Amino acid sequence: MYKVDISETEDNFIVGAEIPGLEAKDVNLTISGDLLTIKGEKKKETEEKDEHCYCTERYYGAFQRVFQLPSNVQADKIEAAFDKGVLNVTIPKAEEARRKQIEIKVK
Repeated sequence: MYKVDISETEDNFIVGAEIPGLEAKDVNLTISGDLLTIKGEKKKETEEKDEHCYCTERYYGAFQRVFQLPSNVQADKIEAAFDKGVLNVTIPKAEEARRKQIEIKVK
């Protein structure tokens, strides 16, 4: 399973997923209702050599992670960037979900 960090700023939710060994074309990001899905497949590179494998710990195969989004996001404005094996998804909050400072009046 690939590691994911989820954080929040005043204006956005941010999902950062480490997906080493893949390129952006190998990763699929979809949104359906309030579900954000990250999926892809890491294919095993095969080389014909005369060597014996004693231990294999690297992961190959398909993966999928699904995250439920808060209802107060702007799904049509989600942005994603992939750099050096890290997928960063920025999910803007809806205006009503942003914190607002309320002035307290003294009488």
